[in-house]
Amino acid sequence: MELWSDPWIIWVAIGIICIIIEIFTPGFLFLSFGVGAIITGLAALIIPSLTFQILTFAIVTLIVFILSRKFSKKLISNNYEETNVKALIGKTGKVTQEIPANEKGYVKIGGEEWAAVSKDNREIKKDARVTVNNIDGNKVIVTLIEE
Repeated sequence: MELWSDPWIIWVAIGIICIIIEIFTPGFLFLSFGVGAIITGLAALIIPSLTFQILTFAIVTLIVFILSRKFSKKLISNNYEETNVKALIGKTGKVTQEIPANEKGYVKIGGEEWAAVSKDNREIKKDARVTVNNIDGNKVIVTLIEE
C-alpha cells in the first residue's frame, strides 16, 4: 500500500485513466484533465506541496483545454455539405407534372422525380424551372424561377 502514498503516482494514474476515457468520448475534455494530471504528477516529484499541485493541475488543465479547443475547431470545420433530402434545398429543377394552386405536382431534380407544392400556393406550369425552398415530409416546396 505504500506505493499509493506518493502523490505523484496518484496524479499519473488519474491522468492515464482520463486519457483512456478520452479515447471513448468526444470533445477533448478528459484529455485536458489527463495531461494536467500527468504533468502535475511529474511536478509533484519536485515540489510535494499540495497547494502547488492543485494550482499546477488547474493551470495546466486550463491551458491544454484552450489549446485543444482551438485545434478541435480547426479539425471540425463548419464547411460541410448537407446530405439526404436536405441537400435538395437551393437546387433547381424542372416541373414534369403541373403543380396546381394549393395542390401537388411533380418536379425533376438531379435525375430524380419528387412530389412538389408551390411555396406561394400558385399554379406552376409543366416544364417551368423551379427552386427548392424546403422539404415537407416526402415532398419539396418550390418557387417558380421567373425568366
